Amino acid sequence: MKIYMSLSCKVGAYNKVLEELMKLNVPKGDIFLLFGPIDVLVQFTGLKDLDEFSEKWFTPVRMACCKETLITNTMTFVVIKEGTAYMEEPFAFMFLNVQPQHLENAQQALLKMSEVISADIVLGSYDIVSPVRAKDRVDLERLISKIQREVPGIKGTATTIVSMIRI
Repeated sequence: MKIYMSLSCKVGAYNKVLEELMKLNVPKGDIFLLFGPIDVLVQFTGLKDLDEFSEKWFTPVRMACCKETLITNTMTFVVIKEGTAYMEEPFAFMFLNVQPQHLENAQQALLKMSEVISADIVLGSYDIVSPVRAKDRVDLERLISKIQREVPGIKGTATTIVSMIRI
């Protein structure tokens, strides 16, 4: 089981949030510092169920970061159909809203694009979470336009660029 947790940080607090995540032994490769509506995205993989996620990660992350009100908002995305497993660091994450009847077709169309690293169907405020590769911002803009044109049922997208700051 795989779950994403997004964190919006109090202004200037993302370094402390990252420190708290490291203290909880969240693997560095599963933490992404982002530029966009989400400040930090964490992926939790290999979970046996929601109880394990809640006890091991959800509650500890919220409590650790609440000591000084480091986090202003969280969103959790439970993956119900995983895309391709990956180790590559993405250039950006795309969060897509898709018409319900097109969800599986949209995932398959995304997975056929060479720029798309993976595409997970999730429960939450978005329908698909997709890490993508791009050479630069212009290349990312081209990819976003291509996805919006070619993927069936897209209602909207939000894109966050992954920071080059190493954790």
